[in-house]
This record gives sequence, structure tokens and C-alpha cells, in this order.
Amino acid sequence: MFPVTDNSETIIDCLMQAAEKAGVNLRTGEGVKSVKQFLDRDNQSYFQVELKNERILQCDRLLIATGSNPLGYRWAKNLGHKIESSVPSLFTFNIRDSRLKDLAGVSVSNAQVRLGAGKNKLEQTGALLITHWGVSGPAILKLSAWGARSLHELKYVSNLHINWLPEYNQETLKQDFLKVKETHPKKKIINYCPVELPKRLWQSFTNYVAIKPDKVWSEISKKELNKLVTEIVQGQYEIKGKGVFKDEFVTCGGVSLKEVNFKTMESKKCPGLYFAGEVLDIDGVTGGFNFQSAWTTSWLAGQALGSNK
Repeated sequence: MFPVTDNSETIIDCLMQAAEKAGVNLRTGEGVKSVKQFLDRDNQSYFQVELKNERILQCDRLLIATGSNPLGYRWAKNLGHKIESSVPSLFTFNIRDSRLKDLAGVSVSNAQVRLGAGKNKLEQTGALLITHWGVSGPAILKLSAWGARSLHELKYVSNLHINWLPEYNQETLKQDFLKVKETHPKKKIINYCPVELPKRLWQSFTNYVAIKPDKVWSEISKKELNKLVTEIVQGQYEIKGKGVFKDEFVTCGGVSLKEVNFKTMESKKCPGLYFAGEVLDIDGVTGGFNFQSAWTTSWLAGQALGSNK
């Protein structure tokens, strides 16, 4: 959902006006040096926030909403929380492959992408875009989110399997090609693509499996046909890193979700302490879901913080 102005400052103004209306005292430019918890004489806990200008603030309830800033993780850890290591999430794949060369801008509306196999298999389906550096698009971003930790451990070097036509498997696509061989025997293979693939991508595959430009469908060999089918439904590409522009949108990692009450966002380890946003070990499959997570957890924490205990 976007404001009618199409300007992000409208959102900022809305939040600032709401804070002002609610009587929130904003302190900007006052860095926090440390956050500690103590017990008073009545054995009631309170927090002490030391600012870098040496000022001390005290409160009985505290919200940490520092995003992926390492300071937030450090304060949460000092207050007894387990921190899941932070790694990039939602990024594109760097792939240098002759099959994708000179195809930047070519996209398919629905592709199936996979990392790993067996119990370690991760699979996603969606639009896929070929870029100057590799592949991108919703399918890739979703896969990078689910595989963020495993890819980090592999130093972003892995094999990516792509089925460019998920509605097909090897056998069904092979049968369709055999029918084309019978019904359109005189048509050149490079010019006649019987499936919904971009023309340039189809021609790249036919070149890759060494089908001569002047060969017609009646002349395609069993070996050539099998190779072409494999490239389309079981293509394998080597990932050699994240996108070249360091375009990851969010990180996964942060305060362990097992240690937070999601009805109130209050810590289960430290009463009076609350969390919201990306400081938690939450990352969505697109940037919009991460914004929604930030708004929702902030609203829950704000409601709980403002209630009477």
C-alpha cells in the first residue's frame, strides 16, 4: 500500500505526527552507551540506559527496535538473550554461464528453482529474471531467503537447478517434442519453439546442445532431443556469489524467537524488555513482508508497553 503522494516522506510525516500527538518525547542524536537491568529496594526490576553524553535514563519498560544494528544484539545478549548469527537475506545470484550470456532482461513468468537435494532441498517457484551478473526475480529472492544460512556457510558457492517450465517433467516434455517432430517436421528447430519460453532463451539452449541452425525438427536426434529436454527442465548452474551490487535487502538473525512472547513482544528472559522489527530473528520473503513485520511487532509491543500491569 502506497500513499497517494508516492513519496516515502509522507509515511515519515505520518509517524512523526502520531508520535507528537501521543506526547512521545523524541531524543535524536543521543547515542546509547549501555543498557543494564537492576533491582530496586523493593526487588522490582528497572532499566538503566546510559547515553554517550553521560546522561542516565531509568525506566521500568524498555523496547529495543534497532534493526540489524550490532548494538541492539549486544544489549539483548547482555540482558540474557540468545542471538542467532546475522547473515544477508533476499539477494540475487551471481552466475557466469554461457547459456545466460547476452540474455540480460529476459524473464520467464514461472520457473522452479532448487538448491540441494533430499532432506536439505530448498525449492521455490515464481518469476525469474536473467541479469548482467546472473539471475534475479521473486523466485530467486525467495530461495535466497530460505537458503540464507546454508548459502552463507557455503560462502555463496553452490549449484542451482532450474526448471524453466515447471508444468513439465523430462518425460512429458520429451513426449511433446516428439509430437512436434511428427507434426512440424520441416520447421527449423532454432526458429520454432513449441513451448512458452522467450525466443532468445530457446535459441541459447539449442545452441548450447549443439543443434545446428539449419536443422529441422524431423532431423533432431534422440541424443539432441534428450539434451534439450534436460536443459529446460533440469538445467544446472553454478552460483559463484551474491549479486555484484551487494543488493541484499534484509538480514536473517537476531534475538531468538523462542525467547519472546509474540502476543506482547515481551522477553521471556527479562521482564519489562520488549523487541520489535529486524532485531528479531525474522526475515520475510520480500521487503514488503519485512515492513509489515516491523509495523506489526511495533504495534503489539506499543500496546503492551502502554498498558497498566
